[in-house]
Amino acid sequence: MSTPAAAASPPQRVRLIFAALMLVLLLASLDQTIVSTALPTIVGDLGGLSHLSWVVTAYLLASTVSGPLYGKLGDLYGRKPLLQASIVVFLVGSVLCGLSQNMTELIAFRALQGLGGGGLIVLTLAVVGDIFSPRERGRYQGFFGAVFGVSTVIGPLLGGFFVDNLSWRWIFYVNLPVGAIALIVIGVAFHSRAEHVRHSIDYLGAGLLAAGLTAIVLFTSLGGTTYAWRSAESLTMLVVGIVTLAAFPFAERRAAEPILPLELFRNRVFVVTSAVGFIVGLALFGAITYLPLYLQVVKGHSPTSSGLTLTPLMVGLLFTSILSGQLISRYGRYKPFPIVGTAIMTVAVLMLSRLEVGTPIWQTIVAMVVLGLGLGMVMQVLVLAAQNSVEHSQIGVATSGSTLFRQIGGSIGVAAFGAIFTNRLAGELAARLPAGAHIPTTANPEIVKQLPPAVHSPYVHAVAAALQPVFLTATGIAFIAFALSWLLREQPLRTTTTAAAAGVEPPVAAGEPQQQTTAARPVPREPMR
Repeated sequence: MSTPAAAASPPQRVRLIFAALMLVLLLASLDQTIVSTALPTIVGDLGGLSHLSWVVTAYLLASTVSGPLYGKLGDLYGRKPLLQASIVVFLVGSVLCGLSQNMTELIAFRALQGLGGGGLIVLTLAVVGDIFSPRERGRYQGFFGAVFGVSTVIGPLLGGFFVDNLSWRWIFYVNLPVGAIALIVIGVAFHSRAEHVRHSIDYLGAGLLAAGLTAIVLFTSLGGTTYAWRSAESLTMLVVGIVTLAAFPFAERRAAEPILPLELFRNRVFVVTSAVGFIVGLALFGAITYLPLYLQVVKGHSPTSSGLTLTPLMVGLLFTSILSGQLISRYGRYKPFPIVGTAIMTVAVLMLSRLEVGTPIWQTIVAMVVLGLGLGMVMQVLVLAAQNSVEHSQIGVATSGSTLFRQIGGSIGVAAFGAIFTNRLAGELAARLPAGAHIPTTANPEIVKQLPPAVHSPYVHAVAAALQPVFLTATGIAFIAFALSWLLREQPLRTTTTAAAAGVEPPVAAGEPQQQTTAARPVPREPMR
């Protein structure tokens, strides 16, 4: 007899937990994008223009660094208490961000919020791995992929709405009711097995990983903006990052319970999914970051209008994310989806590289729909494949590892594409504008609109021309992801929960009968590849 968690039709309480997990994931992913629209208003209210980038960087840094720690600690001590703690930390950080009176306070509280946010994504995906079997999990993780897509598009739109109609502080306060509902449901409906086992914490490995990731994220986020790429500060961050990350494997080899086990990197499925996720993160963030710039500066759309214009991307992602999940659960195969998805992504970004000042808006919309269709087949399927390839005891670190590589790819992508755009824009402006013409130092849409006609037209043509190499580079990167996806080894999706497959009692919903699992005797471990 199968467990309720693994059944084709999950019980009501399990569905309730899943809905709460979707709310948690929406909180974490939405907060990565909702702040961007409100930043000019926040600076106008609190001051501190020179520290503007830190409002985003603080959250990104804290969430990226804490993710692997949550993944490992969840494997060791159970995911429910850590998930509850991360929600509380996130909500406390949200309240304090809304109450901030100066930029220093806001940056500090954004870091606190990020410490909670890092656990929300990793632990949510890992809890789904506990509750549903890999065969069933594709269906549910497809909805998670849809949540990521929705948050990417509606985040800036919601931020603009709150700024225009309420206050920028509401972009943080809005987290409270949603987080409170999720916290209550998880506390009441989700019961995990209590294990009383003494564990060894890998403090050295955790410290080296945190230091290395901190240095790399700061280097990619602040290099070329706050600090010049060749400045002493940038080079110091790069060296610290390289040295600490190089020392990390030696610490893990000696650790009793490593924070990121090195045997994962002997698992071909994990390595390929991580590499594809890293590259997809590079291309995705590069493309989506610069689409609003094209719409607002080149096409002259308002922030709200450009947000609405990005909706087709969300529609495409919603469709294929849910559809691919359903098909994976029905047929038990996942390899075709990353291959097809990355191919479609490559075509979509190539279409974006053809955008010019006079390009009809419908062509932009078609390209965004195609990009969304491709993304929906890739992001959550990679997590599913990684989880299916490891033992239950490593599902947390496999999940956090997959998420980590995508986040690092996104950080590097934004920095790399920013450097490409800035350098190309400088050359285009020098070639198109008359000597001595006064131009804005940043591509601020409102300032660009006020430029005199003799300067405005060459300026927007220069921006459009500078965006083309950004999307062309993203096309090449997406093609690399397509090539790598063919190396993904397809393993049969288990039809029991990963906990049951390891001979361990899975977490259950409160009040559900604890039935005998189909895997009462341990299933032989899958060889690490």
